[in-house]
Amino acid sequence: MCRIAGALRTLLPLLAALLQASVEASGEIALCKTGFPEDVYSAVLSKDVHEGQPLLNVKFSNCNGKRKVQYESSEPADFKVDEDGMVYAVRSFPLSSEHAKFLIYAQDKETQEKWQVAVKLSLKPTLTEESVKESAEVEEIVFPRQFSKHSGHLQRQKRDWVIPPINLPENSRGPFPQELVRLRAHAVDINGNQVENPIDIVINVIDMNDNRPEFLHQVWNGTVPEGSKPGTYVMTVTAIDADDPNALNGMLRYRIVSQAPSTPSPNMFTINNETGDIITVAAGLDREKVQQYTLIIQATDMEGNPTYGLSNTATAVITVTDVNDNPPEFTAMTFYGEVPENRVDIIVANLTVTDKDQPHTPAWNAVYRISGGDPTGRFAIQTDPNSNDGLVTVVKPIDFETNRMFVLTVAAENQVPLAKGIQHPPQSTATVSVTVIDVNENPYFAPNPKIIRQEEGLHAGTMLTTFTAQDPDRYMQQNIRYTKLSDPANWLKIDPVNGQITTIAVLDRESPNVKNNIYNATFLASDNGIPPMSGTGTLQIYLLDINDNAPQVLPQEAETCETPDPNSINITALDYDIDPNAGPFAFDLPLSPVTIKRNWTITRLNGDFAQLNLKIKFLEAGIYEVPIIITDSGNPPKSNISILRVKVCQCDSNGDCTDVDRIVGAGLGTGAIIAILLCIIILLILVLMFVVWMKRRDKERQAKQLLIDPEDDVRDNILKYDEEGGGEEDQDYDLSQLQQPDTVEPDAIKPVGIRRMDERPIHAEPQYPVRSAAPHPGDIGDFINEGLKAADNDPTAPPYDSLLVFDYEGSGSTAGSLSSLNSSSSGGEQDYDYLNDWGPRFKKLADMYGGGDD
Repeated sequence: MCRIAGALRTLLPLLAALLQASVEASGEIALCKTGFPEDVYSAVLSKDVHEGQPLLNVKFSNCNGKRKVQYESSEPADFKVDEDGMVYAVRSFPLSSEHAKFLIYAQDKETQEKWQVAVKLSLKPTLTEESVKESAEVEEIVFPRQFSKHSGHLQRQKRDWVIPPINLPENSRGPFPQELVRLRAHAVDINGNQVENPIDIVINVIDMNDNRPEFLHQVWNGTVPEGSKPGTYVMTVTAIDADDPNALNGMLRYRIVSQAPSTPSPNMFTINNETGDIITVAAGLDREKVQQYTLIIQATDMEGNPTYGLSNTATAVITVTDVNDNPPEFTAMTFYGEVPENRVDIIVANLTVTDKDQPHTPAWNAVYRISGGDPTGRFAIQTDPNSNDGLVTVVKPIDFETNRMFVLTVAAENQVPLAKGIQHPPQSTATVSVTVIDVNENPYFAPNPKIIRQEEGLHAGTMLTTFTAQDPDRYMQQNIRYTKLSDPANWLKIDPVNGQITTIAVLDRESPNVKNNIYNATFLASDNGIPPMSGTGTLQIYLLDINDNAPQVLPQEAETCETPDPNSINITALDYDIDPNAGPFAFDLPLSPVTIKRNWTITRLNGDFAQLNLKIKFLEAGIYEVPIIITDSGNPPKSNISILRVKVCQCDSNGDCTDVDRIVGAGLGTGAIIAILLCIIILLILVLMFVVWMKRRDKERQAKQLLIDPEDDVRDNILKYDEEGGGEEDQDYDLSQLQQPDTVEPDAIKPVGIRRMDERPIHAEPQYPVRSAAPHPGDIGDFINEGLKAADNDPTAPPYDSLLVFDYEGSGSTAGSLSSLNSSSSGGEQDYDYLNDWGPRFKKLADMYGGGDD
């Protein structure tokens, strides 16, 4: 608040009730940028200084009130200044006869200008309201003091009125209006002109204890680990009071009213009466015994004075959290289980433990391990996450004949280590007795596969070896029998009792069933256990080669020129045997016929190749068969006369054949030529059969008559008259003439005509013979034949045109309209005996559609 200093000397009698300039929490220091106060500002307090007690209020006068100022105290350990200029006590200390003196610094944050003022605190009895009213003028403390830059020393300004704040207790009951103080606050001259600025009057409302403390929450929740030591912080409860927090009316104190349950001690917790912090004061917190405590907390103002203070209560719920202070304990010292041999991934035994800690937490979850009795690692223990049990499983097959029982030592511990200071062993141990159950196992061949070496060419009935299987069930009385599973060449048999393998055919190393000189056969061994079991074994026969194959010339066909130059024929030998029964080879020509050695000569190039050349200067073109004697290096050696087909041809300068029949002679053999000729003959026969079938079909079509013999199928004739034409009124025929089929003339045979099409082409309509309106019964046959000829010879007539002339049933016909026939109504009155004279063709039709002679 800014004030302008000036004396109100021109005012009429000045009535002012002046209070001491400095009283508790109402002193005010005014600073201005134009100077510093010269004297020390004295603040008189009514009692000793308490922590948080407001002492002074520092403000600027004759200045812009919007100035941004930062305040500091020269004694920050005792006094502090807020941003609004209020000076507070940092700590509590007594004020005796000696004075507390300190400086207050102010600095403009924008201009960096600085000011300071000295303050002295002294203790004096508090002024009453009556003494304030009776007092006249008190000692003035005028702010600010101006500092003259020219004179170099301080100069006093004229005095200004200082109106101390007026204190008024809240909730005053009157009488109203209630007079507080009188003074002239606004001065004008006799003309009404303002001669002094208005003076602000501050009225302080004195707080009364009219509000109870209120907790921020009615229920407070906190946690504390079990086993916590005394002095462990738990939680903080907070209450507020609407009264002045800096006066006794708003100073709260906390205490614990009750604790439930009261075990193991009725005072397990305490509370800081000023801050509301709850801490433990006794040992023995055990979640397994008491999981939750309920405290009733009371907050009282007037610094907890039970007589004058107002109180309120809240509930603090403290949950004791779990720590790992209980290890898992097995429910039994020994567990039992059994497992069939050779089984894996099955549960052998179920281990159960108890743990007093909170379920499904790391302090409760158990971890199992095998500490002894399983050197080969055939078992494992998994933890059931729901029940915390240990499931002992088999991870490797167990042989009953080797181990009939296992005694395992197992241990259980928690996922997390025990809490410090817990006087329990960290783990629990037990034993697991596992019995192995004997089951029928598969017999097995040893070794598998079994390899033997044997020369090829052995005759049937030769015993090769004994291939037997072993039964791992040594404690079961069982028999094993043998059968053959796979024998690709059907060379072997096995004795079902003793497993002796004997040949039933000659072993041939060159067989396609032999791969890399090895022949594989598979056998089955089966026992008579319950259930019966079986095993397979493979016998591998490594066949040793003997010289049982004579060499052959390779290639078997070649060509050369009519003259010895410019080329010759290189040949080699093909022998299915292997070293040493194959090469090197010897090549020679036979003595007979004599033309061979007379026309040809053979020269050995090395052990595998030879060269055949013409011996004469010229040999007529053609195909020649040259026998060649080839002998291998076996012991004894084997020789063979092999035929080489040589095509002698005319050659060009490069030695290439130029004959037309080169392809036939060189590339196609006799078998291929015969096959080609057979294919050509078969193709010709098929073409001939097709032509004959087409001619026969044309003859059948030409031989068809309008009315065929009784022996023929009547349905063929029906196909030609299966349409009814344009209706009953478009033609006029005397149908009575149809009763004489014998009158049809022989020229009714339909000649070969043009095949009819499915669609009516767009051409001029053919000219059919015109019948008189009343035809004579004798010419009906001629008319039908002429119409049929015209239709058959007409290339534009569709298949149904020729029938239109025979389906007329309209007026003018002697038969009348066929649609008006009603046999059901008049059949009893008609005589149908005349139908018997219609001939065999009508009788055939009647049999087909009438069902019998009747």
